[in-house]
Amino acid sequence: MGNATCNSAVHVGNGAPGVLGLIRARFEQYKTYRQTHRELSSLTDRALSDLGLSRSMIKSLAREAAYGA
Repeated sequence: MGNATCNSAVHVGNGAPGVLGLIRARFEQYKTYRQTHRELSSLTDRALSDLGLSRSMIKSLAREAAYGA
């Protein structure tokens, strides 16, 4: 009776991140998304063009930077 089954998403021991760790990781991803979006949005159309980007690409580029491909 000493063995208990535990979902890794809520397990806190043995290196599993736990619920708070997962929430923290998601929040960090969101912060990366917002920062990337903010920085790209602050560029002029000319600066974006020099980078080979268009304003319509900003949302997807920020999403890719934060959450991966």
